[in-house]
Amino acid sequence: MNSPATAHNPAAEAAAAVGDGYDVRVLEPSPPAVVDPPFWADDPADPGAPGNNPVVAPHCGGDLSWDELIATRPDLAGFAADRWLGARRRLPDLPTDYPRALFDFHRLAYSVVAEARYQCNGKFGLRYVRGGFGTPFFGNDSQVRVTGDQLVVQEAGQARAAPVTTLREAGEFVGTAPGTSAAEHDSPELGDIDRPLHVRAAVGDFLGAWFGLATAALEELRFSPGVVDPERVQLWPGHFDPAIAAGDAESGRRATFGFSPGDHAHDEPYIYVAAWGDIDRSDPFWNEKDFNGASLPYAALANSDDHCAAAVAFLEGGYTRLNR
Repeated sequence: MNSPATAHNPAAEAAAAVGDGYDVRVLEPSPPAVVDPPFWADDPADPGAPGNNPVVAPHCGGDLSWDELIATRPDLAGFAADRWLGARRRLPDLPTDYPRALFDFHRLAYSVVAEARYQCNGKFGLRYVRGGFGTPFFGNDSQVRVTGDQLVVQEAGQARAAPVTTLREAGEFVGTAPGTSAAEHDSPELGDIDRPLHVRAAVGDFLGAWFGLATAALEELRFSPGVVDPERVQLWPGHFDPAIAAGDAESGRRATFGFSPGDHAHDEPYIYVAAWGDIDRSDPFWNEKDFNGASLPYAALANSDDHCAAAVAFLEGGYTRLNR
């Protein structure tokens, strides 16, 4: 991976890697900043209207997938795997001392990273970025992101990075006071903004992989044929999870599909389907006791042969059960 202080443009980098003759789609936000409501953000995986070139997408909704292109262009496998576009790897092992570090990454995400975007355009949704998480581009082609244990600010094609220390110093580096605009009922307290954060590079790297897998699987569900009214994938900083909603709400068949890195009821990451309506509790799929739905824990996912395929199968299993 390049230095954290390297400016990036994921869409342009992917186009350069693939070369002429294709339009490419990725999972990460790219500049320039979008200034149109309602999202004020790009939609990097959307195939869009048909054009002159075939669309290479990280899901089933393009003209061909990255994996299909890699079958004829094996030189692209490493590039794609690093970005969760294709040739996807297994998740790393869960780092030691994970819950403690996750607590502080969550505080950083909602109070500084999301707050910077919120202060500019009133939006606080985040996205997966290579090696971590960050904002879509906003303002002066600006992005705030976290990769490993580094906080990165990119603006107008220039990037600078600093180690994460405290929330106050992180806010000063970004240029915004730590706030709670994006906090939710299950967010950790803002707390002492001068306390050193227990932010470890190994946990940051794991979160980057978890959020990359999550985004790849959720985009696959979103663009699967027949899926009703799916939302864009966003990483909600208050909950600290990438998620979408899909399905028909009026008939009680809508649900939220997401990837939690862990919470007060779950020490380890898990995938979930949270139904908006009634579920059949006689079906063992609906195994979750803490909410109206189902979960697949990290340990079960880790034992599967193909982590991304197992994640997609679980999401599709929930959607199919609700939409029979």
